[in-house]
Amino acid sequence: QVQLVESGGGLVQAGGSLRLSCTADRRTYSSYIWGWFRQAPGKEREFVAAIRQNSGNRYYADSVKGRFTISRNSAENTVYLEMNNLKPEDTAVYYCTGGNNYPPEKHWGQGTQVTVSS
Repeated sequence: QVQLVESGGGLVQAGGSLRLSCTADRRTYSSYIWGWFRQAPGKEREFVAAIRQNSGNRYYADSVKGRFTISRNSAENTVYLEMNNLKPEDTAVYYCTGGNNYPPEKHWGQGTQVTVSS
């Protein structure tokens, strides 16, 4: 079982930026897919972004396209989520995920809080 640990959440004003990081405790296989989900209070969990380990192909939810960028560092078993032009509606607990299916939901991190003030 791959263990995922997120970091980088916090409080930011609307229009600001944050970068989330997620590191796996072991080397992931080449077909691995990394992902990010989020869950706001009182709302269902939703997909945010994903990236394939081997090809680097990226996928985004419409709500974050053009503002968020997912990337990976295979040598460090790490995935990043760069979030720009943040909006109050981006406030949520963000979860790093991984697996061999899309969207990746097999492995989950503990979550990191992102709060965007207006």
